[in-house]
Amino acid sequence: MDKGINTLVSAYQEQIVKDDIQKTYNFLIKYVMQVKASLEKSLSQEYSFGNVSPGYLDFSYFPFLNDYLRDKKLRFGIVLNHREMRFELWLMGQNKKIQEKYWTLLKTSSWNKDCKTMPKYSVIGTVLVDKPNFEKLDDLTADIINSVAVEADKIVAYLKRQER
Repeated sequence: MDKGINTLVSAYQEQIVKDDIQKTYNFLIKYVMQVKASLEKSLSQEYSFGNVSPGYLDFSYFPFLNDYLRDKKLRFGIVLNHREMRFELWLMGQNKKIQEKYWTLLKTSSWNKDCKTMPKYSVIGTVLVDKPNFEKLDDLTADIINSVAVEADKIVAYLKRQER
């Protein structure tokens, strides 16, 4: 049986009062903002970047796209998956119709080999950094930037090959 909302709110309040969750969440959101700033510096010639969406303790992300993706009504997202505590790269559609179109095109790709159904928020999701070490932020940021550059290029190249 599901817990009542008052029980859930009490459990939430107990955690918030401890202050650890708020401090950690603030750290994580600030770090995602730092990643965005670093990516803007290194990839601004190729991509434009949107604002960080802090999410609801599930996913925090920021979008980025180039003219090719904009024309296709697609965008990438750098995602901090809070539940798995890892960084992911998502390819997302502008709306459900676009999402379904590109899911059909990409569902047999190597990125989706383990997906039986279309993901809720993306067409493709790939792990950039699993088990990030937040004690070494410079190394972590470099790993994310390097992984993004490689994976985004692979995905765009794959999309272009599918058009032929």
